[in-house]
Order: sequence, then C-alpha cells, then structure tokens
Amino acid sequence: MLPAVSLAAAPDDDLAPLVDLLRGRRFVALTGAGCSTESGIPDYRGGGRTGPRNPIQHDAFMKRPEVRRRYWARATLGWERFSGAAPNAGHRALAALEGAGHLAGVITQNVDRLHHRAGSRRVVELHGALAEVACLRCGHGEPRHELQARLLDANPGWLAAATDIQPDGDAELDAERVACFQVVTCRQCEGDLKPDVVFFGGAVSERTLAAAWDLFAEAEALLVVGSSLTVYSGFRFVRRAQEQTLPIAIVNVGPTRADDIATVKLSAPVGALLPRLVSALGVRS
Repeated sequence: MLPAVSLAAAPDDDLAPLVDLLRGRRFVALTGAGCSTESGIPDYRGGGRTGPRNPIQHDAFMKRPEVRRRYWARATLGWERFSGAAPNAGHRALAALEGAGHLAGVITQNVDRLHHRAGSRRVVELHGALAEVACLRCGHGEPRHELQARLLDANPGWLAAATDIQPDGDAELDAERVACFQVVTCRQCEGDLKPDVVFFGGAVSERTLAAAWDLFAEAEALLVVGSSLTVYSGFRFVRRAQEQTLPIAIVNVGPTRADDIATVKLSAPVGALLPRLVSALGVRS
C-alpha cells in the first residue's frame, strides 16, 4: 500500500499515483459529506468532530410525536441554508468524469442532491434525499420545498431564530421553542410526514442497495471521495472491493476507516483535487 500524501501545497507529481491507478480503468465513486463541505454543508466528522451531537433516531421518529415535532422544528430552520447550497468543483468534476466514460456512476451517502444538480446522471442515494417527503400513512409524496412553505405558514416568524446548521439540514434549537412549533400533516390523509432519508438506526432499502451493488459490479476500481467511512452503509463497498482485489483510492481530508487497505490515499479538499484529476485524465470539463 502507498502512504497517504497531503496535497495542500503539493506539486502535480503527487497526483500521479491516483492518475496511474484510475487511467484505463472504469471506476465507481463512493462519496460522503466531505464532497459537499465546499458547498457550505458542514461535515459531521470534519474539524475534529466525532459525529452528530443529538441525531434523530429512526425508531424514535416513527413512534414518538414529540420526536417528529423536534425534527420538523429544527429542519424548517436548517432547510433554508441546506437547500441554497450549490454544487462545487468536486461535484462538477465527477459529472465530467462520468460524461467522458471514466466513471460508471456515483454511490453517495449524501442527501443533498448536489451530484444531480452538477450533471451526474447515474447516482444511487444510499440514504435518500431531503428534497422528497412522504406520508407514513398513505405514502403520498410531496416536494420538500412545498412542505417548507406550509411549515412557514403555520409558524410565522420561525426563521428569525438563530441556529447552528447541521450536515443533514437539521439545526440546534432549544426544547422550549420546539414545544411551540406547529407540525403540518399530509395533504391527502392528514397522516404524519417523514423526509425520504435513512435516519440513524434505520436501514438502507433492499431496492436501493441492489441498485448500488449493480453499479458497483461495473467497477474496475473504487474511488472514495470525502468519506471517513465510519458508517457501515458506505464501508461495505470498500470491503467488497478488497475481497474482489479491486484497487481502492481514497481522497479525503483526515483519516478514514480504510486507510490501511487503500492502494492510494490522498489528503486534500475534493474541490481542489478532482478538477486536477479530470485534467490529468485528458477530460474536457
């Protein structure tokens, strides 16, 4: 295995191991929160953080009305910043690599839809997407931006609250304010609503996992982008690559769970490195 290389101020020669690994191979990208930090969406585990402070748990959301109220109260604040994020150079580079035939597609742990907005065509969203909401009773779907308008109508002045935005569009908010929040329901049956995402403790659907494995099966190499691989839903693909002796490349700021099995590990912001990879592989972006 090759040692990790920092590209903070490194010459182009330090990109050579990654270019050599990927050139001539069709690869799949596995992306995490570090792919979106340069778009203004914070990373749970960046900057020395060890993980989410008070995450919504799947079972609690499904069973407890007060947990659903807490989620929607905080998410209504967080959505304003989250939905305003735009794709960065890293997202656009991956789309360019796919367009040129180097990249088969993206398996992402992110819920922000920025890969789609950057032009990526084949994206498997392991944890769903915050842009969609569904009723827990009848299954009726609703775009998140339409629900946002209804939430704000029911809670005038809600956006005036100062907040600490979290990576999944959540926000810190004290219990007293949460208790005052008015939750809205399904427009079809008045059932409870849930964002189309996998909360902590929830499981990736069989359909989604099957689509991810179908995409993975086309890989001649795996490129991990912006993920510490702490969560097993993403780490499983690295394990499978290891079992199949596929080359594994990692681009991430900071350590990952797979540093010891990576063929190449580069430590750099993805928005700075991936456009260089595009150029090195002769792709017109």
